Amino acid sequence: AILFTEKRYQKKEPVISSVHTKVKGVLEVDSSIWDPAEYTVPSPGGSSFFVVTNIVKTENQKEDICAEYPSRKTICSQDSICKKGHADTHSNGIQTGRCVKYNNTHKTCEVRAWCPVESKTTPEPAILASAENFTVLIKNTIHFAALGYTRKNILPEYNVSCKYNKVTAPRCPIFRLGDILSAAGEKFSQVAILGGIMGIEINWNCDLDPWAFSCHPQYSFRRLDDKAVDESLFPGLSFRFARHYKAQDQTERRTLIKANGIRFDIQVYGTATVVIDFLISQYYKGCCSPNSGQRYYDEQKYKEIQGPSILTSCLDLMFVSFVDQDDIILIDKKLRRSLQETKGHKIKRGAFTSREIFRRIEDPGAIGIELLPVTTKALSKASAIPAWCQCLKCHKEKEFENQLCCRSKKGECITNSDMFKKLVLDRHTLVYILQYNDPLLNTHSIVSEKLVKCAEEQYIQWRFGSNKDILAFSKVPSCCKFEIRNAFDSNIQETLLHAKEQSASDASQTPLLKQHH
Repeated sequence: AILFTEKRYQKKEPVISSVHTKVKGVLEVDSSIWDPAEYTVPSPGGSSFFVVTNIVKTENQKEDICAEYPSRKTICSQDSICKKGHADTHSNGIQTGRCVKYNNTHKTCEVRAWCPVESKTTPEPAILASAENFTVLIKNTIHFAALGYTRKNILPEYNVSCKYNKVTAPRCPIFRLGDILSAAGEKFSQVAILGGIMGIEINWNCDLDPWAFSCHPQYSFRRLDDKAVDESLFPGLSFRFARHYKAQDQTERRTLIKANGIRFDIQVYGTATVVIDFLISQYYKGCCSPNSGQRYYDEQKYKEIQGPSILTSCLDLMFVSFVDQDDIILIDKKLRRSLQETKGHKIKRGAFTSREIFRRIEDPGAIGIELLPVTTKALSKASAIPAWCQCLKCHKEKEFENQLCCRSKKGECITNSDMFKKLVLDRHTLVYILQYNDPLLNTHSIVSEKLVKCAEEQYIQWRFGSNKDILAFSKVPSCCKFEIRNAFDSNIQETLLHAKEQSASDASQTPLLKQHH
C-alpha cells in the first residue's frame, strides 16, 4: 500500500519554465492618460513586471544652484556648517559652502544640482491607486526535458473574458492586480503608496502516469518584501527617471519622476512524476497484480540483505535469447504453451564484458592449465525430438518454461560452436572462475553441482549481456542444459584429478627458497 499511496514507484523530474506577461488597463490622472506604455516597466529577467502606482514629479529642472532639501545633514544656521565641494550619498548635488533659505522654516546648505530639488513627500493616497483594476495575462510554458513533455497554462478552451477566481475559475490565466494583493492578505491602496514586491507562484505537480494523469497549474500569492522596515532602509519600491527637453531659451531642462510601484515576481515550481519501471509503464495492466513483475521491481528498488523475504517470486517474467536472433525476448505472461512458442517483446541485448574470461580463453597457458577435450554422452537415437526443438538436440521437458531451444528456427545447435565449448564447457575455465570469485576455494571441494551452476551462469552472461536486472530471469535452453549436465556429471572426477596434477606441476616449477637455521 505504501508503494502506491506515497508513489515510491515513480521518479521525479524538475521543471523548466518560461513566462510572458501582458498588462492591460487605462486610467486618467490630472487630465493625463496613463496606459500600459506609461505605467509598466518590463524586467530584464522576463519573469516579473513592474506597475507604477504612485509618482513624485519635479518639473522644469535645470542645472543651477539652489537650496538643498531639508534633512538632518543639510539643515544649517551659518555658512561654516556647509562644506564646499562636499557631496553626501543622499544629497541632490554638490555643496557650494553657503547656507541659504529653503523656506520660511528652514535654512539648508546650497548645492549645485538640478534645481529645484525633488520634494521627498510621497502623495497619499497613491496617485495611481486605481491600478488595482488593471489585469495581467500570464503565459507560462513548462517543459520536462528528460520526459520530453511540454505543457502550457493556457488551455485550448481558454476564455478571453475570464478572470481568475480560486473557486469559480482556478485555471484562468488573467488576474486582477487588486485580487492578487487581496489573496496575499494585503490592501492594494496601502501598498500602492510606497510600493512593494508581490510573488505569484505557479505550482505544477504533474502525474504523468497514464492511469492517473493530472497536469494543471495551481496559483498562490504572497508578499515578498518586508513591509515593516525602518525609514533609513528605504521601505517600499521605487526608481527615478528623467525626461529631458529644450526650453524656449534653449537651455536643457528635464522633468524628474520618482515612480513608486509594485513589482510582481512570477515564480514557477513543479515536478513531474512517472513510473520508473519499464514493466509497469509499458505493461501496467499486468503488473498491477500482486505477483507480475514483482521480483524485477524489487531488484530495481531494494538492496538485498540477509534474512527472510516477505515478497513472492515472479513466475511470469522470463527472458529468452535465440542464437539466430540479435534481440532478447521478454515474456511477462503466464505460459499456456511451450516457452519456445510463446510470443514476447524484443529488447536490445547487452554485450558480454568479462575481459578476464576472454583473456583466460585466448591464452589458457597463461596460468599453466592445459585444455582438455570435453567428452559428452551421445544423444540416444531412441529419444524423440520434441516438436518445439529446432536444433535436434533438445530433450523432452515437462514444464512449459523448460521447453526452450537455442534457436527460433531450424539450424545448427549452439552447443556445437567452439565458443560454447571454450566458454561454457571448459572445466578449467570454470574452476578458474570459481577460484577467481573465491580465492581460498579448495579444488577438492568442488562438486559437480557447482560446475553445472557456474557453466549455466557463464552461458547466461554470454547470451544475455551484463544487465543484472535481466540475468536473474534468463532461461537456459534445454539443449544447453543437457550438454552442461552431461559434461560435468560424467567428468567431475577427471576435473579434480587434473586440477590436482596441475597444482603439483606448478609447485615443481617454483624455485626453492634458501632455508635459514
